[in-house]
Amino acid sequence: MAAGGVAGGKTVAAEQGAWLCFEDEAGQTLRPPKARTWGRRGHTPQVPVSGKGSGRVSVAGLVCVRPGHRSRLIYRTLTHRGRKGERRSFAETDYADLLDAAHQQLDGPIVLIWDNLNTHISAAMRKLIAARDWLQVIRLPAYAPDLNPVEHVWSHVKRGLGNLIVRGIDHLVAVVKNRLKRIQYRPELLDAFFAHTGLEPP
Repeated sequence: MAAGGVAGGKTVAAEQGAWLCFEDEAGQTLRPPKARTWGRRGHTPQVPVSGKGSGRVSVAGLVCVRPGHRSRLIYRTLTHRGRKGERRSFAETDYADLLDAAHQQLDGPIVLIWDNLNTHISAAMRKLIAARDWLQVIRLPAYAPDLNPVEHVWSHVKRGLGNLIVRGIDHLVAVVKNRLKRIQYRPELLDAFFAHTGLEPP
């Protein structure tokens, strides 16, 4: 696994004719994100929150770019229903499955850029990466989320969830997937997220 700058990742991707894929994770509970809304003067708007059940939907996503190709968003979700012993976060095998799916959909080598999350740099993850000769990994600098276009995907999705009343965890999962699917059909929006990082398109 190589460590280096994002610019280096772009160079490697260009030299290999590879996709440059940025990865990040996010999560959402049944409590909606804070958002602005209209209300009567002197009356603070209140949004009811479902008290039925608990849970969280986690998402691992890839924003993938390559010269001459439509930008892509590829993701996987993990639903935590609040049951005892249930996993709350993605495991190494989950990331491997996401990357395998991306490789199949993109039909080309991948230069992956992600952060130093413990799962990303574990021995098990290093072994899974080494077994994939079409994959090269570059780590983001510490505390540099502004360089990751996937952060803008999460911000966009959560703005759409503001003040939303969900009926339960299954409803939340459906809404999150719907919001992500909308983004998948808007490659120009993904390009804008990439531009917001200050990076030049590959």
